[in-house]
Parts: sequence; structure tokens; C-alpha cells
Amino acid sequence: MKAIVVEDSRLAREGLVRMLGAFAQFEVVGAADHPSTALALIGQCAPDVIFLDIHMPGESGFELLAKLDYQPRIVFTTAHAEYAVKSFDFNTIDYLLKPISQERLAQAVARLGAGGAGTEPASAGKSPLALDAKIFIKDGEQCHLVALEAIHYIESCKNYVQVFFGDKKAYVKKSLNNIEERLPKQVFFRASRQHIINLRAIRDIEESINFGFKVTMNDGRVLEISRRNGAELRDMLSF
Repeated sequence: MKAIVVEDSRLAREGLVRMLGAFAQFEVVGAADHPSTALALIGQCAPDVIFLDIHMPGESGFELLAKLDYQPRIVFTTAHAEYAVKSFDFNTIDYLLKPISQERLAQAVARLGAGGAGTEPASAGKSPLALDAKIFIKDGEQCHLVALEAIHYIESCKNYVQVFFGDKKAYVKKSLNNIEERLPKQVFFRASRQHIINLRAIRDIEESINFGFKVTMNDGRVLEISRRNGAELRDMLSF
């Protein structure tokens, strides 16, 4: 797994990078001392996991994550226990309180290897689904056999996703990143950190002042596409 460390304290940052060196499953591809430098680093490296401090000068770790167009797995590293509940609004694997021991870090690494608390393991080794495939979704007591092309969009909801199809929706206990790996990319497009959309389910599209585009889906839902992803979408839908 590609990992980065975001920590404003130089000693804590260098210490955590050194501790992570003991785990062969990580390639630490960079470290940042502030969310602004971290944002650029994430854009370059697209890490699988971020070891992230929360309380930093100028901007918090939460504010950094809100700017991302995808959901890397997060291990929070902080001296503040009061943020623990809010941390699980993100793809949080563990919450480490400083000072971090090697033993406690090993527990977080084990959770990353197991897919994390409350999530299923990544779908590595599974091939992408064909567009004419049907998928089985069990949501509580309800079971659905859904044609892939009937899905309008998929929305991230903490450690779950909601799948919208026809006039129904269902929860799936997987991350949006895991779902994305199985979808045919010529039809299903990662619109933002929160949404994957079916390009064939778009009713209308227009430019947005704050984002790249706004798209209206077949069910009437209006979704926003980030600037970075908007450029990719424009290329996909152009001659």
C-alpha cells in the first residue's frame, strides 16, 4: 500500500515514518507538514492510506479530506480524543492517540490488512463486471437482483454506499473505492469523492460556478462534478 504521513510536528512526522518502515506492506511515498502541501502530494501520489493528524495550524485534517476527489483509507493520529466520533464520517480504519507505540501502530496495520473495521476486504483479484451483468444486493431483509446498467448512481455514506436503481435504493457494506474497481469505466464515472454516476443515466448537464459541472440524473437528482473530474468527463463525452 502506498502511504503518506501528514503531521505538522517534524519530530512526530519523522518518528511515524520511521515506525512505518518496520512494516513491509507499506511504501511511504511522502510526508507533509501542512494540509496545503499534503493536498499537492496526494494529487501526485494518490496514496492508498493516509496517516493524518487532525489539529494543525490553519486547517484541520477533516478540511483536507473534504477537498479530495476520492476516499483513501485513513488512520488518524492525534492527541485529541474528542474528534473520534467525527472521524468516522470518513473512510477511517483506526484512530491513534499520541504518543503512538509500535504495538498500537501494529494493530492499525492489522486492521488495514483486514479491510478495516466495519468494511469488507478490497476486491483485489476480481475482474471488472460486464455492463450486462446482474448483481445481488442484500440490504437488511431485502434482496435485490439488479442489472448493472439500471443503476443511476452510487453514493458514499461513511463506511457504506447507497446504490440508486429504478425507484429504489439499497445500502451495501463496501467503500466507494471497492465498488469502483468492479464497474466498467466506459459507463460508470467517478464524479466526486462521494459519487459514481452512470453516464447513460444523465438527463442533463450544465457548467457550475463552484464545481466543474452539474448533472441531472434520470431520477431528477442533481449531482456536482469536481473541477478536476469535470475535465475528464468533458473529454469522455466529446468527439
